[in-house]
Amino acid sequence: MATTDRIAEIWGTRTPYGPGEAWPVRVDTHLAEGVDPDDVDRWVPSASILHSNGDGIDIAVKDDRIVGVRGRAKDRVNHGRLGPKDLFGWQANGSADRLTRPLVRKRGKLVETSWDEAMDLVVGRTKELLAEQGPSAVGFYTSGQLFLEEYYTLGLVAHGGIGTNHVDGNTRLCTATAAAALKESFGCDGQPGSYTDVDHADVIALYGHNMAETQTVLWTRVLDRLAGPNPPQIVCVDPRLTPVARAATVHLAPRPGTNVALMNGLLHEIVAGGWVDHDYVAAHAVGFEELAKRVRDYPPERVAEICDVPAEQIRHAARLLGTAERLLSTVLQGFYQSHQATAAAVQVNNVHLLRGMLGRPGCGVLQMNGQPTAENTREAGADGDLPGFRNWSNGEHIKDLARVWNVDPMDIPHYSPPTHAMQMFRYAEEGSIRMLWVQATNPAVSLPELARVRSILSQKRLFLVVQDIFLSETAQLADVVLPAATWGEKTGTFTNADRTVHLSEKAVDPPGEARADLDIFIDFAHRLGLKDKDGAPLVKWADAEGAFEGWKECSRGRPCDYTGMSYDKLRGSGGIQWPCTDEHPDGTEHIYTDGQFWSAPDYCESYGRDLVTGAPLEPTEYKALNPSGKAIIKAAAWFPPHEQPGEDYPLQLITGRTVYHFHTRTKTGRAPQLQAAAPEVWVEVSVADAASIGLSEGDLAEITTPRGSVRARVRVSGIRDGVVFLPFHYGYWDTDAGHEPDGAGRAANELTITDWDPASKQPIFKTAAARVRKVDDGGGTPSSAPTTAGSAPVDPSVPATVGGPAGTADENLTGGGTR
Repeated sequence: MATTDRIAEIWGTRTPYGPGEAWPVRVDTHLAEGVDPDDVDRWVPSASILHSNGDGIDIAVKDDRIVGVRGRAKDRVNHGRLGPKDLFGWQANGSADRLTRPLVRKRGKLVETSWDEAMDLVVGRTKELLAEQGPSAVGFYTSGQLFLEEYYTLGLVAHGGIGTNHVDGNTRLCTATAAAALKESFGCDGQPGSYTDVDHADVIALYGHNMAETQTVLWTRVLDRLAGPNPPQIVCVDPRLTPVARAATVHLAPRPGTNVALMNGLLHEIVAGGWVDHDYVAAHAVGFEELAKRVRDYPPERVAEICDVPAEQIRHAARLLGTAERLLSTVLQGFYQSHQATAAAVQVNNVHLLRGMLGRPGCGVLQMNGQPTAENTREAGADGDLPGFRNWSNGEHIKDLARVWNVDPMDIPHYSPPTHAMQMFRYAEEGSIRMLWVQATNPAVSLPELARVRSILSQKRLFLVVQDIFLSETAQLADVVLPAATWGEKTGTFTNADRTVHLSEKAVDPPGEARADLDIFIDFAHRLGLKDKDGAPLVKWADAEGAFEGWKECSRGRPCDYTGMSYDKLRGSGGIQWPCTDEHPDGTEHIYTDGQFWSAPDYCESYGRDLVTGAPLEPTEYKALNPSGKAIIKAAAWFPPHEQPGEDYPLQLITGRTVYHFHTRTKTGRAPQLQAAAPEVWVEVSVADAASIGLSEGDLAEITTPRGSVRARVRVSGIRDGVVFLPFHYGYWDTDAGHEPDGAGRAANELTITDWDPASKQPIFKTAAARVRKVDDGGGTPSSAPTTAGSAPVDPSVPATVGGPAGTADENLTGGGTR
């Protein structure tokens, strides 16, 4: 068992290693007080549920209760290591306030009822709306925390059975730009990189990605490389002085909303420095000439003015990127939830295409995910796209999917692009979506501009179904609440950001009458009477393994091919990376080897979009641009953000997360160690801004944007001047005060704007104009200031050190899922 305090020592002890060596094993364990490892009745294999890394975990069970976890030594992802949320978050499963029976709204109040009554209400309302208005009346808003088998079944029911185009998830808020950027550059989703690239890279670049707190185990791998011989150089792009920034060789802290300008400046230097692999580009990519012309307009001096970053730092970072022999890049919410999100993320792909750094050890891009099964939503068709990375605008792909499902191709909606989440809520606001089924997520806290979201969800004309494990803020507004099982209480598969698939086995029974999400979807389909074109039940499986076998057939021949996997094979593995086929029975560590992409016009998942307007390209346009299926180098000009600081709102607000919490804290807030580590919301301001406003550490401040106000304790940190940071986790379920309409709330998304990226449709959480003022609270103690070493205020005068104190992430892994 671990002997260090893993709240204070987030990444644990070092196990140094050098380039090309195997990452040493270190097994982390945490058991309930009084439980000895020898007392455990059984260890049940699973994977991490409270972040997106995909760590292999064994669940400890004693007397049919979960009593702890340990890392799996032979797992390819974590080699036995676990992060703080892995070690302590499991305790929420046993919370006394779990939902155990269905609830329905009667005379304005939610009351317990039977499953038959609850499902009859849901099915009855569905049938009424289908008869009255058709499929467009029904929408599904899901999560990044269910299993592959559940997403695939939901996609089949929604797309192939009901025929609605309104299917998306909270992954729209955290991972949509990752998918969009990969489609723009490579014609298809699917991560080019592998976590093992950390073992080989000599330069690691992190763009808007505080890996130290969002993927703690992956950062542990980086720290172990930094502690070993021949460590990699680190490039960090982040407006905050995060642990990654402290460990960086060069830290670029651009003004929010200027990422595209910064990337163009780096590409300018790579081209001007002669660091382009012209042979690779000529053989395997199109679009270089346009990019070279575009970036000529972004010399370091101009970019320095736009981004407020010294020109020499831009040159230094570009030199590292341009001369690296093995370059690994990772991207997350600092880019994805910012202005021009897809355009910025695509430029990271362009760096690798120009350098020819794809498809071999140490050379990869990880357009990271924010949730543990966000990859599954995309590949299985629960995020609006079609299963198997099929192209909604390719008629042959629709026919092939109809063959797999045994339905008429015209029954699968493909008359327009799938409806993204922000548009779905707009349709609900306007009254055309009249039933919304929400699973494992909490939009009443996680979506932008919360006053508007609450008004939408509270409409009498909207029939709201919420499927969850706690009575979240969203569930409190529902007409029907369905109690669900969660991690450890059901069986299914996870797929993480580097395409590694894990099987999570059922360890214990769910409480009361709670049911697995898969069982709920299957029950709904049968009660609704959904049939295939031969009159057989549309959903042909009754359990998770059957659903997995159905998914395998759907994935056959597509980029995310699972046909070489089985539950038995996954049980004996440390995780398997897709594609896994007869040709690659052990999985595939790197894709795009030898410049071979999934971008041929008849095979690609997407024909791409205009990065400025978001308009989809026509098939004829794509074929003319890329007839032979190469990678696409897409250039982008920088434009200023829509909401700019001014006299009334002179600062810029960015939202994000802390290492100790996940989404809206409905699980981590119930884990005593995690809740004690970060109990209350806080606001970070720079030293100069604090002095200008008259703020000191621990003061109570009010943060205001044109949409509302939030009060939080002050932390004076190393954030760049002109920027303030709020963690988004803190809603209202655990506070007696509740939400106060006068603006004294604590949810960061009271302040954020309803705006999204034109290409990925991902909301923008990083550029709201704001002001901050001190509030006289009678000299109260700074109870909201984090109290652990991991959350200590950042002193900008302290030299950068590897493994130093952790701040909070410049990522908003929002989506607010409650599982």
